[in-house]
Parts: sequence; C-alpha cells; structure tokens
Amino acid sequence: MAGGRNGTPRRRLPEGQGNRPAKQAGLATATARNSRKGDVIGSKVFVGNLTFDTTSEEIEALFVQVGEVSSVSVPTDRMSGRPRGFAFVEFVRSEDAAKAIEQLDGHELGGRRLRVNEATDRPAPGGGGGGGYGAGPSSGRAFRPAPRPPRPKGSRRNARARKRSIW
Repeated sequence: MAGGRNGTPRRRLPEGQGNRPAKQAGLATATARNSRKGDVIGSKVFVGNLTFDTTSEEIEALFVQVGEVSSVSVPTDRMSGRPRGFAFVEFVRSEDAAKAIEQLDGHELGGRRLRVNEATDRPAPGGGGGGGYGAGPSSGRAFRPAPRPPRPKGSRRNARARKRSIW
C-alpha cells in the first residue's frame, strides 16, 4: 500500500468501486458507438420539394405504406400561412424511417420528385452582426474594436505648446 496524504496508508478499493467506473466488456463501447452522429438513423424524416397545396393527410397516406407513422408536421409560413414546401414525418420505429428514405426518395407526388432524407437538428441560433477585422464566423476570435490611439503624455501645457509649434 502506498502512502496517502499526511502519511496515512491509502486503501485500495476493488475494481468498480470508488471514483472511477469499472470497464465492462463491450458495454461502454457499444453505447458510445450508438451515440455517435450518423451511426443510427433517427425516427424522424425530412420530406422536401413538396407543392404548396400538399396536405399532411396526403403525406401520411404515402408514408403509411412504408411503416407506422406517429406524426406528420407541415410547417407554414408566418406571413401568408401557407405550407413552406417541406414536411417532417416521424415514425414509431427507426427501421421504418430508414425504409422510407430508401423507398420514397425520388418518388413523385403532385408532379414533383420528393426529396426524402434523415431529419437533422437545426443549427444553434447566433452569429450574424458585426464585421470587423478577424471576427468572421470561422476566425475563432471574438470581435474586438479597433485600438484607440495613445494619449499624449505630459501636462496640458506641454500639449498646447506642441500644438502651437506645429502651426
């Protein structure tokens, strides 16, 4: 046993107890592998290139042929209130979503070829505004205003004298 702080002996705990988690064969790696982006298809599907008069009932009728649909969302424009030309279809099982992407991508609905792929999360809001030197979105630096010119040193009398000597 090695000595701990203040010369007291340090007790060794069996693996799995204490501050550090025990390594379990394959369990930690499987969950880490499944949590990585792109490894497992989610149960939500993006449907693009819809006509503006396509209803959620029509979309649901098409996607029910592939698997059990839990919800259909057709976002509308805030100003006009009409559909924006895309929809989100959520399936009960992720296998059905993968099947829908495979079978219905390029399918024709209302005279248009549908674009069907996995729905991704929206990018975080932010950015925008300001230009400035080195403050672009990919520069990695925060915006800093231009530095001020240094203040003249010396008393006010010296500053006035210098002004007079220039003229």
